[in-house]
Amino acid sequence: MEDEVERRQIQQILELDNEELQIEEVESLLESSDDDRDASGVVSPDDFTFNTQLASLHSYLGEVDDTRHRSAFWDGGAVLNLPLFYLEGAVLFPEATLPLRVIEPNFVAAVNRAMTQADAPYTMGVVRVNRDSNDGPLRLAKVGTTAEIRQYRPVEDGSINVVTRGQQRFCLRRCWIDAEGAPFGEIQIIEEDIPFRTPRDAYAKLVPLNNRRGQQILSLNALSHGGRNDENDSEANSEESFENELTQTERRIHQSAIGACYDSDRTDESTSSADDNKLSESDSQSGSPCDTDSTFLGSSPSGHKKQVRNADLGIGTKSMARKVAEPRSHLSSTLSRAFAPIWVYRMYDSFCLAQKAADMWKQIVGTPSMDGFVKKPDLLSFYIASKIPISDPTRQELLEIDGVSYRLRREIELLERLDRVRCKICKTVIARRSDMLVMSTDGPMGAYVNSYGYVHEVMTFRKAKGLATRGRPHKEYSWFPGYAWTIINCASCDVQMGWLFTATNEKLKPKSFWGIRSCQVKDEMR
Repeated sequence: MEDEVERRQIQQILELDNEELQIEEVESLLESSDDDRDASGVVSPDDFTFNTQLASLHSYLGEVDDTRHRSAFWDGGAVLNLPLFYLEGAVLFPEATLPLRVIEPNFVAAVNRAMTQADAPYTMGVVRVNRDSNDGPLRLAKVGTTAEIRQYRPVEDGSINVVTRGQQRFCLRRCWIDAEGAPFGEIQIIEEDIPFRTPRDAYAKLVPLNNRRGQQILSLNALSHGGRNDENDSEANSEESFENELTQTERRIHQSAIGACYDSDRTDESTSSADDNKLSESDSQSGSPCDTDSTFLGSSPSGHKKQVRNADLGIGTKSMARKVAEPRSHLSSTLSRAFAPIWVYRMYDSFCLAQKAADMWKQIVGTPSMDGFVKKPDLLSFYIASKIPISDPTRQELLEIDGVSYRLRREIELLERLDRVRCKICKTVIARRSDMLVMSTDGPMGAYVNSYGYVHEVMTFRKAKGLATRGRPHKEYSWFPGYAWTIINCASCDVQMGWLFTATNEKLKPKSFWGIRSCQVKDEMR
């Protein structure tokens, strides 16, 4: 069945190549680049005829054989020796596709070793490398991703065409060159945490802090007289039972939130029992902790905010340990005095964060359905990290974040603040995030390899500015069947920014689009 589908897709590619159209002048295409958009700025289905599945096939590599091998996943903490592939200008994430045209002899040896090794067959480690300057030494990232070789074909000139898929994150412990010249590394698989979900009724089971302090005094008095406070013991056991159900990470989050609320509670001791009853009624009506609430990331629902401590949990990057604003409205102040308010739990609930991130991503990109990803927050965090229009260093930062919730929180922050795409050299604005265009089933950004073996992570946009074309269009080795490519440079500093793709088939729409290299952009925050 899969072979039949692949044959039909290849036939479509051949038909696109055979039915040519005189390529129009670039200037006329630029003038009509907005014609395919409706009033809302979204490309309508009638104005989009390109089959996005064709780009994800990487047919420009020629025929490649399916290895028909799926490697097993290793347990977190496992230590392996794997051949390494150094990736400059791109970052590989789990579940992302990486095509390679391997030309250099040392990396050819690494791929051949990966195909035949017994401990981890068809698997190699992919690590991002960067240079401080054009002539500086290569620096290897500390965190990489294992890549499973799914398609493989040696070429007559000694090179190898392969298509790989990211599997698991790892820490690079040490590296060396083996006797055949292949780069090798000792890696340790990173143990991924289980997506955190707020325990049912977590924010309604705790004893109010006001009552708890009074009960502690009563309990001490009872003990001093040799007595026993059964009611207090029952409530304490209830809270202890709740905390025992949490993981170590969840327990630290819970306890730090309770501590912050305790500090805030000392400023006001005048809460009546009627307020506590009102709180209980509010909680019973609040429903799921993932109900739509624009304030669940820590913003205050009222105009009055007070800063509280957000304990450093030792997970993720330093940027995650930030202060959050505590709501101080009448109802929310009652929340903080009674127990951890619901928005504190929502800040770390992976499924709430996944819903928020998916909604934001769908609003930006438009077409892909994110419903399946919401149920798998860990996969969603990797998907968005591999597709968001940001620079390579920021993408590497996302790869190195430990903890699904922390990665999603950072991605939501980037989605909220990222607006313009600028040239890394001269800072000229060349595109807006809202102009991203999905030309592949892999999303609005994907990895492609040119005939010289250089891997490019390319963001596709429906329109751009501040760019100048160089040379004439070429149809050979096009990443998007039916489109010719023309090199584009920044009009201000003349650095190569990517390519303009123009349709060679009159049936294809859009007529043109832009491919921008992620390694040449600078993050622009609002």
